[in-house]
Amino acid sequence: MEREQQKMVIEALLFLTEEPVTVKKIGQVLSVSPEEAESLVCELKENLSLSGRGIQVFETAGGYQMGTLPELAPHLEKAFSEDVSSNLSTAALEVLAIVAYKQPVTRVEVESIRGVRCEHVLDNLVKRKLIKISGRKEGPGRPRLYSTTADFLKYFGLKDLSELPELELESRPSEETGETLSRDAEIPAGVEQIKYDFENQNGDH
Repeated sequence: MEREQQKMVIEALLFLTEEPVTVKKIGQVLSVSPEEAESLVCELKENLSLSGRGIQVFETAGGYQMGTLPELAPHLEKAFSEDVSSNLSTAALEVLAIVAYKQPVTRVEVESIRGVRCEHVLDNLVKRKLIKISGRKEGPGRPRLYSTTADFLKYFGLKDLSELPELELESRPSEETGETLSRDAEIPAGVEQIKYDFENQNGDH
C-alpha cells in the first residue's frame, strides 16, 4: 500500500470512529509499527492543516480523533443547536474544576472548597463519565475518591492532565483573621478563570 493510500485509510478510520484511536490500533490496521503509524498521522495532520480544511486531526485522551476547528464553533452552532441539557451547568463546571485540580478528592473535600453540598452534581458527572470513583480514602467511613476520566480529556480537547490551565493564584491573608489562606481556599476565586479556559478549549463542542 502506498503512503498516500495509508493516510487515506487513517483519515477514514478517524472519521468513522467516535473514540480516539491509538497509534497502536492504527499500526495494526495498516500492518506497520506504532512509530510508522505516528509518522503517518503527523503527515496527515500537516496535509489537512495546509489544505485549509475545516476538519482536522487532534491528539486527545491518548489517541487521535477527527474534529472541527475551534474557531468554527460559532458558525456551526447556528446549524446544530445543542440541547441545553447537554451543556454543563455552572455548578457542574465548578465541581469538575475542583476534581480536576485536586484529584483524587472526596466529596467532603470538594464541598469544603466549594462551600455548598454537591453530592447530586458529583453523581451527574459520574453518569456523564466525566469523573469516576477511583478508590476509597483510608480513614473513618472510607469515603469515595473522585478523579477525571478519559472522556473528560476528550470533552475539553486535552492530551493529558498536564495541559490543564495553570492556576495563577497567590496566597493572600484572610480579611477576617489575617492568616494566610491555603491554596485550596484560593480555588473558588479561580474557578471563573478555570471555567473560562475550559470553555475556550471546548470550542469544538
